[in-house]
Amino acid sequence: MRFSRNPNNRSGDYLEGMLSDYVGGKAKVKATKTGCSWLVTALTCLQLAFAVYATILLYYMSPSVELRTKPEFTWATRIARNMKQFIIPPHVHGRYQEAASLITAEIFSPITPSQVCEHERIDFEQKKSSDVQMIKLKKELYDEILDFQSKIIGTETLSELMAMKSQWDMRGPNRPKVTVLLNHFKRKTLCSQLDSLLQQSLPFHQVWVLSFGSPNEHSLKRIVESYNDSRISFISSSYDFKYYGRFQMALQTEADLVYIVDDDMIPGKKMLQILSHVAGTEKYKNSVLGSIGRILPFRQKDFTFPSYRKFRSKEAGLYLPDPAYDITVQKIVRVDFLSSSWFLSAELVKALFIETPFTFMTGEDLHLSYQLQKYRNAGSFVLPVDPTDKETWGDSEHRLAYVSETTVIFKDIVQVRDDQWWRALSAGYVTQWAAMYPQKIDALFYAHSIDEVKALAPLLEKFRSSVGKKAYIVVSGGNFCPCEDAAAALNWAKSVCKERRFKIFDLQIGALSGASNSEVPVLQAVYSSLKGLIKIHNPSVIITVTDIDPIVKKALKMASETNANGTALVLLPRSSVSKVLWMADLRSTALQNWNRMRISVNIITQSRAPSLRRLLKSLSDAYYIGDEIPISFNMDSKVDEATIKVVDSFEWLHGPKTLRRRIIQGGLIRAVSESWYPTSDDDFGLLLEDDIEVSPYYYLWIKYALLAYHYDPQVSLPELSSISLYTPRLVEVVKERPSWNPTEFFNRIHPNTPYLHQLPCSWGAVFFPKHWREFYVYMNMRFTEDAKANPVQIPKSRTNGWQASWKKFLIDMMYLRGYVSLYPNFPNQASFSTNHMEPGAHISAKDNVVRHDKADFEVPLLTKDFRTLLPNGKLPPASKLPSLNLFNQPVSLIGLKAAGAKLGQDVLPCNNATEIVTVDHITGLPRQCSKFI
Repeated sequence: MRFSRNPNNRSGDYLEGMLSDYVGGKAKVKATKTGCSWLVTALTCLQLAFAVYATILLYYMSPSVELRTKPEFTWATRIARNMKQFIIPPHVHGRYQEAASLITAEIFSPITPSQVCEHERIDFEQKKSSDVQMIKLKKELYDEILDFQSKIIGTETLSELMAMKSQWDMRGPNRPKVTVLLNHFKRKTLCSQLDSLLQQSLPFHQVWVLSFGSPNEHSLKRIVESYNDSRISFISSSYDFKYYGRFQMALQTEADLVYIVDDDMIPGKKMLQILSHVAGTEKYKNSVLGSIGRILPFRQKDFTFPSYRKFRSKEAGLYLPDPAYDITVQKIVRVDFLSSSWFLSAELVKALFIETPFTFMTGEDLHLSYQLQKYRNAGSFVLPVDPTDKETWGDSEHRLAYVSETTVIFKDIVQVRDDQWWRALSAGYVTQWAAMYPQKIDALFYAHSIDEVKALAPLLEKFRSSVGKKAYIVVSGGNFCPCEDAAAALNWAKSVCKERRFKIFDLQIGALSGASNSEVPVLQAVYSSLKGLIKIHNPSVIITVTDIDPIVKKALKMASETNANGTALVLLPRSSVSKVLWMADLRSTALQNWNRMRISVNIITQSRAPSLRRLLKSLSDAYYIGDEIPISFNMDSKVDEATIKVVDSFEWLHGPKTLRRRIIQGGLIRAVSESWYPTSDDDFGLLLEDDIEVSPYYYLWIKYALLAYHYDPQVSLPELSSISLYTPRLVEVVKERPSWNPTEFFNRIHPNTPYLHQLPCSWGAVFFPKHWREFYVYMNMRFTEDAKANPVQIPKSRTNGWQASWKKFLIDMMYLRGYVSLYPNFPNQASFSTNHMEPGAHISAKDNVVRHDKADFEVPLLTKDFRTLLPNGKLPPASKLPSLNLFNQPVSLIGLKAAGAKLGQDVLPCNNATEIVTVDHITGLPRQCSKFI
C-alpha cells in the first residue's frame, strides 16, 4: 500500500521525459561553423552535468521526502559558474539560459485541477416508472413504514432535526473532526467530490482518497496532487481490498466521525454540517446515517420472502429515495441498510468486523447495518432533505447512484445478496418488516449439536403437528451443528436451510472470526442472535436440553430475559422430552409461565422408616423435567432413630433439602398443617405422609394441571384450591362409605375425564398458596378440642364427628366457600399416588383389620404416560370439567357456593343466601361477604 501526502510529487519517468525533451531535443544547439570538436565535447558534458544536478535537486526538494536537513549543493553551482565562461561562449550561453528557464517553468509550475480533472458524462434522463399499479403499491408501503415509525420512534423533518440539541458546536471549539473516505475505481467523479467537500459549511478534518486495484490509480493520484491541500491524502494499493477495504482504513482515523462515500455520490455543500449535527443528538448518536437506503423484503401471502430484486412486487421492499416512483425522503426514516454513503462515529465502525462476513465480494452495506444492530443496538437512518435546496442532499446528482442501483446485475450476485440478508434475518436481524409485524409463536427450540437436535425432535414434531401451533428450531450452525445435518436428523429436506421460510434458523456460530478457545465469542454470538430472534418471533418458551453447554445455557438465559412480554427458558432432561408432549396442548399464554411455579415436597414422618424409604425411592424415580424441587422432612419430637438416619442419608438431586423436628410432640394435626406455608403466590406445597407412594409421572400431572387451569390467563377457576394425586374408591363422608368408580360415573362424558370434587385429598395433594393461607386463619378461628363444639355441622356428613383431623377443618372451609380440588380419573382408579394404609396416628394395626379394607384405599400407580388416556389425548378445557359436591353428586360450581351460603356457618355472618365469605389472600384474614352470583 502506498500513502502519499505530496501534492506536487511527480513520477521519475515523467521527469526524465521532460529533461530528455528539452535537453536532448528542443534546446539542442547546432555545432558552430568553426567545427571545434572540443566545444562539442564540452557542451555534451555540461548537458549531462546539468541533467544530473536538476534530477537530484528536484528529488530532494520534494515534500514527500521527509528529511531533517537538506543537503547543500552550492559546490556544484560554483563549479558550473566558474567553468561557464571557459566552456560556453557568450552567444551559446544565451541560448542555453533560455532553454533552462523553459525547463524550470515546466518542471516546477503546479498542476491545477483544471488540467487533470475529468467528469462523469450524464447524458440520460432520470428513470421514471409508468406502472401506475406499482407506483401506488410502493407509495402505500412507504406510507405504512413512515406511519409506523412515526408512532413508535418518531420521525423528524430536516428542520426539526437541526433544531434538536447536539453535542457538536459547528462554529465553536467543540467542532467535530470528520474524516472523509472516498473510494474510487473507474468513475470520473473525484474532482466533483473534492470540489463539494472543499466548499462544505463544516470543514472536514481529512480526506482520504482510496484506490485499491484501480486501473486509474495514476490519474487519481494526479488529481489529488493537483489540489495541493495537505488535508487531502492519496492511499493506494495494487491489491483490490474490495468493498471492505475502506472500512478497514476507517479504523485508522483519529477523527470523531467518519464519512465513507462511494464514487457515485456527490454530497451537497451542507451535508457534513447536517450529518455531524444529527450524529451529535442524543437520539441518533448511536446510529449510522446516510442518504440512500433499502427496506428489505416483506413476507408474502404464502409465508415466503421474495428476492429483494423481484420485479413488480410490493413485498420486495423499497429503495429510498426512489425517483422512479416519486418517493422522496422528507422525514428521517429507519432502513434495513444504507447504500453509497455511511456517516458514523469511528468507534461504531469496529462492529463491522465482529463476525466474518458472509462474503467479501459484496454486501458490506447490509453487513454493517446488521452488525451494528446486533452488537451495538444501533439503527440505520436515511436523512431527510430540503427538496428545494440541493446543498442539503447527500447525492446532489442522484442519477449517478440510481444508475448503479437499477442497472441489471449478475444473477449470481443477486442470489448471494438474497442469501446474505436471509441469513441475517435468520440470525436475529430485526428488519422493518419484523418491527412492523411482530410474530407470536409457541416455542423456539435451540440445539447446539446434532445429538441435541435428535433429543428435541419428538417435542418439536408434536408442536409442529398440533393445529394452531407454531414452533421453529435454531441450530448453532458452523462446525457445531451444520444446518443440513440438523435437517437430516429431523427427516426434513436439506433445502429447508436455503428456503426463505421460517422453519430452521442457522446462526452460523463458526462465522465469529474462526475458532477460539475463549467462551466469549460463543456467548456473544448466541446471546445476540437469540435476542433478535426473540424480538422477532416472541416465543412463549425457548426449549433446549438440560445438559447443554453451560456457556450456551447462560446465553439463552440472558436472551430470554430480554423479552418484556415474557419468554421462559425450558431446560429438559433428555429422558423427559418424550414425557412432556402435552406442552404442545397448552396455550402460549400458559406456557410462558413455565418457570413461575415453585412446587415443594413436604414429608410428614415419625417412626415408619421402611415406609419412608419406599416413598423416597418413588420420589427419586420420578420425572422432574429440569425443575428445582425443594424437599422438607417434618418430624415430631418422638421420631425414632431409624427414621432420622433415613432422612439424614437421603440424597436429593433436584433441589435443597430441609429438616424440621418439633421439641414438643404436636400430633398429626399440627404435623401436617405446620409442615408448609407459602412464601409467595407461586409457591405450591405437596404434602405427603410417609405411607404414601407416588407414580413416576406425579410431577408431570401437577405441572400440566397447574399450567392448564391456574396459569392460563384465559382460564378463570378461582374455586380450585388443590390438585389431588389420588383417585378415591369410596364416598368418604357418607356413613356407609359406599364404593365409587369415577370411570363408570363419568362414562357418558368421557370415562377418563378429570373432575372437580369438593373433598380435599390427604393422600397426596398439592395445595394452593392463597387457599392455604386462608385455611390457616380459618382453622385458627375454629379449632376446638371438642369436635362437637365446632359450630359447622354439614348436613349428613360423617366429618361432623371427626376429631384431631386437620382435614375436617379444610372440608368445612371448602364446603362453606365453594372450593374444589382437581382429581385424576384413569382405568381401575390408577393414580399418581397410593395409600398403603399402614399403622399410624389414625389407623392402628388393630383398627385396620376391623374398620378398613386395604383394597378400598390402595390403588395402582400409573407407570406409563397418562397423556394418551386423557380425553382427546389432553386435559379438557376448564369449562368442560365436571364438578361434584362433598357427597359425590354432580353440582355446578355456583351450586356448591349456594350450598355453603345456605348453611351460613362461616366465621362471618352473611345474611344473604347469595353471599359467601371472601378473604384477603395475602393474610388469609376474612374480609367481607360477597355475592357469588
